[in-house]
Amino acid sequence: MHVDFFVRRWAFAVFALLLAIAVVAGIARAAPASAPIYLGTLGGNGSEAVAVSPSGQVVGRATTASRAQHAFSWTRTDGMVDLGTLGGAASEASAVSPSGQVVGLAAIANGFAHAFSWTRAGGMIDLGTLGGPESRASAVSPSGQVVGLSYLAGNGGYHAFSWTEQGGMVDLGTLGGELSAATAVSPSGQVIGWSFSNAGNHAFLWTKAGGMVDLGTLGGAVSYPSAISPSEQVVGHSYTVGPGILHDDAFSWTKAGGMVDLGTLGGFGSAANAVSASGQVVGSADTPNGYSHAFSWTPAGGMVDLGTLGNDVSSSATAIGSNGQVVGVSYSNDYPARIHAFSWTQAGGMVALPTLGGVTSFANAVNPSGKIVGDIDGAATLWQR
Repeated sequence: MHVDFFVRRWAFAVFALLLAIAVVAGIARAAPASAPIYLGTLGGNGSEAVAVSPSGQVVGRATTASRAQHAFSWTRTDGMVDLGTLGGAASEASAVSPSGQVVGLAAIANGFAHAFSWTRAGGMIDLGTLGGPESRASAVSPSGQVVGLSYLAGNGGYHAFSWTEQGGMVDLGTLGGELSAATAVSPSGQVIGWSFSNAGNHAFLWTKAGGMVDLGTLGGAVSYPSAISPSEQVVGHSYTVGPGILHDDAFSWTKAGGMVDLGTLGGFGSAANAVSASGQVVGSADTPNGYSHAFSWTPAGGMVDLGTLGNDVSSSATAIGSNGQVVGVSYSNDYPARIHAFSWTQAGGMVALPTLGGVTSFANAVNPSGKIVGDIDGAATLWQR
């Protein structure tokens, strides 16, 4: 089974169901004055930026003149650089470290995909597999530790891995089942992910000293982690147990407090997508009217509705900067109904990011200095103050 390279993962599926909504009012708030910068392509007609480093290095994927999609790195000095492949037709970048190390997956000559690491000095290197045909890298730490998943030899299952230049690729195991995957890694080397176990699909935390630890659930059979902070606070979503409709709620986990249900905005579910160093959690939560709204949660203030760019529409927070700046996507009250990238701050609330006339925009990441990356109408974009 080949890895599905280019499945776009949006924060909540309700957007796809709402594309036909058309409302006739204006955008709720004025957009910031700064103009977006289009980062270009690799000769084709599309690109998407997925991550940005503290220094402003942007990574993602872009089409080439031959219509293949390749991983790219963009800086103000070099522009968009094609990171190439591992001998096959396609590649994509998933993350970038503060030092400029880019990770993702790339096709090899036989059409399968392997996890890669790319640096300016060393180019793209194949991180290998755990014996099976494919692997993919999902995240990289400041020290260069790469995590992801790899297929195993023989049985077709896959396991979470951790890779370092000194130790190579290490199998992180499972919680008793056949499958696991690593999704993020903290600066200190703590790895989070999910694994099948005898009790269901659970979030895990792995350390070199302690191995894989089950983080449990909110009472149901399933939990998935999405992010880990430098202080090792883990966030994600988990099934709950109770009468009536099954809930899938956002959670925050700490070693001291365990897994805490962050609740909803009055609806039936929520999901946490990111967490800051200070412990601020962001994501999307259902409201009583059936829409999902972006939220911010802190231990002191609980869950706060960040609103939308229009009335009776949906929004979701996808990332948060170290200064509390939240970015994401929201329907607006443009006609016809449009999806806009937004930025939210405590002082200024939610504002639509400018699109230079574009119809659809997404904000995927933000760095400490407020640089936001995503795309406008399928063109990789950088917004900055």
